[in-house]
Amino acid sequence: MQVADAAGNDVRTAGRVLVAADKFKGSLTAVQVAARVTAGLRRVVPDLDVESLPVADGGDGTVDAAVAAGFERREVRVAGPLGHEVTAAVALRGDTAVVEIAEASGLQRLPDGVLAPLTASTYGSGELLRAALDAGVRTIVFGVGGSATTDGGAGMLSALGARFLDGAGDPVPPGGGGLAELARADLSGLDPRLAMVDLVLASDVDNPLTGPKGAPAVYGPQKGASPDDVTALDAALVHYAKVLEQAIGPRAAEHAASPGAGAAGGIGYGALVLGARFRPGIEVMLDVLGFAPALERASLVITGEGSLDTQTLHGKAPAGVAAAARAAGKEVVAVCGRLALPPETLGRAGIRRAYPLTELEPDVAKCIADAGPILQRVAENIARDFLV
Repeated sequence: MQVADAAGNDVRTAGRVLVAADKFKGSLTAVQVAARVTAGLRRVVPDLDVESLPVADGGDGTVDAAVAAGFERREVRVAGPLGHEVTAAVALRGDTAVVEIAEASGLQRLPDGVLAPLTASTYGSGELLRAALDAGVRTIVFGVGGSATTDGGAGMLSALGARFLDGAGDPVPPGGGGLAELARADLSGLDPRLAMVDLVLASDVDNPLTGPKGAPAVYGPQKGASPDDVTALDAALVHYAKVLEQAIGPRAAEHAASPGAGAAGGIGYGALVLGARFRPGIEVMLDVLGFAPALERASLVITGEGSLDTQTLHGKAPAGVAAAARAAGKEVVAVCGRLALPPETLGRAGIRRAYPLTELEPDVAKCIADAGPILQRVAENIARDFLV
C-alpha cells in the first residue's frame, strides 16, 4: 500500500508495530514513551498500524503500565515511608491486582526528598496489599523496586497483622534500624485472607537478604546509607531473620538466603515469609499485560528504557521484551536516552539496533529536559530505516 509522508513522498507501509517500552526514568513515563514513538512513526508513515503496550519490570511505573493495559486504577490513603499519609494506587482487573511498593514506600514518597535509610518503613505497602485483599482478588502481583526502605518487609508485615516487639513488649521503632531492638515476633495475627491468594513477588533483583550481596550492602547506599549505616542495617536484618526463625521455624532462614529476598530493601524477604513465589518481574508483567497476543499481531517490536546498559541485560524490561520477541521470530529495535552496549551485545539480547537520544542530541542535560521531542525524531528515523 502506498501512502504519502509529511513531505509528500510515496512510502510503503509495514504491518503492525508494537511499542512495548519502559519509562525513561526522570524524563518520560512508559505511556509517554509509547505516545512519542507512535507520533514519530506516523510522521513518516501516516496510516501505520501501531499498538502501544507500555511495560514495566515490577519497579516504579508498574501500576501505571497495568492501568494503560486496561486495569482499573484504585486510589487509597496509606502511610508513606516516614509515616505521613499519601495517596497511592493499586491496579485491578477481574480477580487480579497489581501492587507496587514504590506507590507507598518509594523514594519519591520521602518528604522533601530527604533520605532516611534507618527509619523508612514499608508499612504503607502492607496497607496496599490489604486494599487488594479488600477488593476480593485471588492473585496479587507484587512489584518491588524503587523503595526508600531497608526494613526487611517488617513494616509491611506489621500492616498485615504481625507484631514485632522489643524486650519490654513494646513495638520496635519503624525502619531497618529499629529491628536491632527486636526481641520477639508474633505472626499469629496475620490477615487470614493471605492464605487464599496467589502472591507473586515480581522483581528483577535476585539478591539474598543480607551479606555482601544483600539488600543493605548493595542497595543501601542508594537510599542514603553510610558505610556505618550499611553495617548496622545488615546486622539488624540478620538479627530479624533469626528472631523470625524462632517464630516460624527454619523456613525463615531459607527465605533469607533465597533469590529475591533482598529486593526493595528486603521486602522480598517479607513477601517470601507470606508464602509468595518469586518470578522475574518482566516475565510476570508481560503475562499480566497480555504481551503474547500483542506480539503475535506485530511485525516489528520497539522496546526501550532510559539507559541501555549492562543492567538492562539482567531482567530489565527491554531484555525481557526482546527475548520473547526473538523466540517468536519478530524483529526488535530499541529506543533509549543513553546507550552503553555494543552492537554485538545488543544482538545477543535479541535487539537488532538501538537508537539513543544522544545520537541526535549529544548534550545529556538537553536529552533529559527535551526527551519527548527528541524521541519523536528518533522514531522518525526508525520508520525510515525499517518501515519504508
